[in-house]
Amino acid sequence: QLQASGGGLVQAGGSLRLSCAASGRTFSSYAMGWFRQAPGKEREFVAGIRGTGGMTYYADSVKGRFSISRDNAKNTMYLQMNSLKPEDTAVYYCGVTRWGPEDMESYDYWGQGTLVTVSS
Repeated sequence: QLQASGGGLVQAGGSLRLSCAASGRTFSSYAMGWFRQAPGKEREFVAGIRGTGGMTYYADSVKGRFSISRDNAKNTMYLQMNSLKPEDTAVYYCGVTRWGPEDMESYDYWGQGTLVTVSS
């Protein structure tokens, strides 16, 4: 029901835009978020956005560089990633939750993940 896309290989300092398209139902009232998992590391929160009001949340490591948004008419969430660093390399997952977007355990649905590789 969630399809993540937009990953790829980019040089440090470059930009990518990830998309997370939902199908089968509408998630406009749900919070949505992006998490990432680097090799050998646990999955971590990156950014989240509430369904009502659109309040956004960011991990400290991406503040000022990443921007999360959503288009409820298209049932799609985005993550604009600028000034990418090699440490941003990871598989990025999108998800949907009825609760706070920073709580990974609360997520009801997950996309399949999209790989972002940042070369130095």
